Amino acid sequence: MNASGHRYFIINKPTNMVSQFVSSHQVGLLGDLNFEFPEGTHAIGRLDKDSEGLLILTTNKKVTKLLFQGIVPHKRTYLVLVKNKVSQETLRILREGVPIPVTGNLLYTTAPCEVELIDQPERFLHSKPDLPSFIPVSWLLISLTEGKFHQVRKMVSAVGHKCKRLIRVAIEDLELEMLEPGGVQELEEQDFFKRLKIDSY
Repeated sequence: MNASGHRYFIINKPTNMVSQFVSSHQVGLLGDLNFEFPEGTHAIGRLDKDSEGLLILTTNKKVTKLLFQGIVPHKRTYLVLVKNKVSQETLRILREGVPIPVTGNLLYTTAPCEVELIDQPERFLHSKPDLPSFIPVSWLLISLTEGKFHQVRKMVSAVGHKCKRLIRVAIEDLELEMLEPGGVQELEEQDFFKRLKIDSY
């Protein structure tokens, strides 16, 4: 037990699961995972139903404010599978910022971010992805410090590519590593805050 009494977890959220324990819809829930979370556990940030990867769960209500509402922005990294080959010019455009629709269909230009092509996505996955050889695709690693609604999907769409798969692989130095889909890992409080680069006080 941590000195504060709080507990901290990361999960590898599979597809077709929402980032919550209760829903009025017939969807996969966090409570369906093979783990008994303590009372008061909630998700920090969200991944939509069709997205996968790193999701933080904790009993500490302060973490959301410290991580997403503080003065210093925190980096999130996503492995993204898109349809068709991505050109160097498209990478440049993504890095510099692209207009995406936000609330009320207003256009928002995304902040500069890190984008690179990935030749071996297997290092982030548990197995070699089974993709039809006749469909050209690209794997991108995108790191950004802002989180507009469906931002990554909208960014790749804005440059003419359809997002086929979206996996969050890291938040700051807190990495998904080889945690199995649906897997849960508990972290010590000090290690949790250190890897997220936030102050617990």
